[in-house]
Amino acid sequence: MNNKKPVIAVIVILVLVAAAFGGWKWYQSQQNSELTLYGNVDIRTVNLSFRVGGRLAALEVDEGDAIKTGEPLGLIDKAPYENALRQAEANVAAAQAKYDLIIAGYRDEEIAQAAAQVNQAQAAYDYAQNFYQRQQGLWATKTISANDLANARSSSDQAKATLKAAKDKLSQYRSGNRPQEIAQAQASLQQAKAQLAQSQLDLQDTTLIAPSDGTLLTRAVEPGSMLNAGSTVLTLSLTRPVWVRAYIDETNLGQAKPGSELLIYTDGRPDKPYHGKVGFVSPTAEFTPKTVETPDLRTDLVYRLRIIVTDADDALRQGMPVTVKFNGGSQHEQQ
Repeated sequence: MNNKKPVIAVIVILVLVAAAFGGWKWYQSQQNSELTLYGNVDIRTVNLSFRVGGRLAALEVDEGDAIKTGEPLGLIDKAPYENALRQAEANVAAAQAKYDLIIAGYRDEEIAQAAAQVNQAQAAYDYAQNFYQRQQGLWATKTISANDLANARSSSDQAKATLKAAKDKLSQYRSGNRPQEIAQAQASLQQAKAQLAQSQLDLQDTTLIAPSDGTLLTRAVEPGSMLNAGSTVLTLSLTRPVWVRAYIDETNLGQAKPGSELLIYTDGRPDKPYHGKVGFVSPTAEFTPKTVETPDLRTDLVYRLRIIVTDADDALRQGMPVTVKFNGGSQHEQQ
């Protein structure tokens, strides 16, 4: 009986050791397992158009061409916009001259002429007033008619009004232009300058410039076509930066933290992965797209990932299917 106890104890110890070893192996297998996702290189396109309308004079590129940032791609007939620019320049010159004239005020010669007109009007008024007074004396003695007296009074009033107008004009010349007139001339000048700036911008916009690097996908029109502002002329597929769109389920969502590094495989180079990192994780769930091959059901709710490829080259084409692995035991592949 006593011999059985050591045997039982040994068996129990062996069972515990086996259980512990099995748990350790299971833990290791979980640590070394790789989370694999499937996605595509994201297709991002830009529809290019002119900001002004007109006749398309030239297109410098064709479908499939590699495009560089700042490269001229097409040209609208410049003639109407060059004419508008010259008109705007003339309007600015005229407005500037008018503004300078108002700021400068009246010349000494104009002031002297206005003063002479005041003296002339004063003399005419003095004569008319004296004549009226004489006519009043004659009217008192009944020497003249009432009509003669009325005519003398009317001539005196007219001379007085002419004198007042001459004095007002002289006062205006001596004090200069009113602030409201100066403000109006300044506003007209600013309006002309704004129109000139717009004309310059319109002329600049007759050349279509590539906004970024890419590959030309579509050439929608040909030279000679009449275009409205905003009409699509070319479609550009952007090449940098390169993103991969993939989807992950909620169970593994914790592994997809922004900045997490991962490996990206293509069918063309299965032994030489690209490197990337998680750049964006969608905050909302959606159904798995039909274009994504996953080992789970297509109706599962998943979260969209944007993965930035850090070592992309020309072999990584947009729309290409890729396999994404959150490396557990593949650290040696990164090195």
